[in-house]
Amino acid sequence: MPKFKVPSDRLIKIPEVRIKYTDIFNGKMLYQTLWMWLQENGWVDEEERGNHYETYYFERTEQNGMKELFIRWRMFKSFDNTPAFNFYLDFDFHWVNISNTEVIVEGQKLKVNKGIMELYIRPYIEEVYKKNLAGNKLTDLFLNLFTRRIYRRTVEMKKKALYRETYELHNFLKQWFKLKRYLPYEEHKNFYPSYAWPSHIKKE
Repeated sequence: MPKFKVPSDRLIKIPEVRIKYTDIFNGKMLYQTLWMWLQENGWVDEEERGNHYETYYFERTEQNGMKELFIRWRMFKSFDNTPAFNFYLDFDFHWVNISNTEVIVEGQKLKVNKGIMELYIRPYIEEVYKKNLAGNKLTDLFLNLFTRRIYRRTVEMKKKALYRETYELHNFLKQWFKLKRYLPYEEHKNFYPSYAWPSHIKKE
């Protein structure tokens, strides 16, 4: 859920997406790449309107030295031209059996990670206009009419826009992790270099 609680009657849940990767990757570079993508696409921390997305971090080390991590990021986007809506993105990371390892890339030895990285991305839309119109029986009646007849098309457009952006992020991450994708079009090379090395792909 968003960082600050939003009443359920004002919150529209968009279908979540999931990324799961099991192999060698650079966790630090994954963080940096996601951070840059969010910055470029206008996502901020709701409280400070900055880029401090992380709201929770828990790490524990098993007896065998491997680590398990639970991490939450919470992002927010508002629209000056349409103040009636807010967008939210929730990232919930779960890293399992994480250990340190090394890879050789272009003759350079890099310290990286190995294990399972799972990420759930959950998008939401807040109908802010409902907050401004709710209050008594008369305004509630007007609100229902307003939602059904006036804002219905706008709401559908916002849902499609957030779904499309979530899908683009999902595809971006699959490309970064070198996971198989099914796209109906030819895609250009990713602007951000991948720091993942799946064992089924020949090392670069």
